Amino acid sequence: MKSLKKKRRVQIIVAAAVALALAAVLIGYGFRDGINLYRAPSQMAENPPEVGEVFRLGGLVETGTLTRGASETVTFKVTDGGASIPVRFTGVLPDLFAEGQGMIGTGSMQGDTFVATQILAKHDEKYMPREVIDSLKEQGVYEDPNS
Repeated sequence: MKSLKKKRRVQIIVAAAVALALAAVLIGYGFRDGINLYRAPSQMAENPPEVGEVFRLGGLVETGTLTRGASETVTFKVTDGGASIPVRFTGVLPDLFAEGQGMIGTGSMQGDTFVATQILAKHDEKYMPREVIDSLKEQGVYEDPNS
């Protein structure tokens, strides 16, 4: 009798372990394209991304660098005070996108230029993405709008 109970207990533990492993694999498979790492321009200068890696780049749009092309293509530079990265984006920019304002773009590097597929801009004069604030504080160029 005792060996039957022990055998049943081992079968249940093995089945639970297999189910847990399967769940972990399915979760990883589901997130494979949904996880984008955030990088600041200074971090990219120190540790360049892999070729074809999709990530998020954030910082301030450098004043005097915004150039609108003949089509919907826009080029500008993003800075965190320590480094600048040229950005190219084709599409419609958010209404609040402007020079000197915070932004986060999703895309990948093509040569020395970050090619963005999506651009997010701050939504009012007090908001800035947390990642952008952190990278600007690291460079010592963040000014608190509340003070």
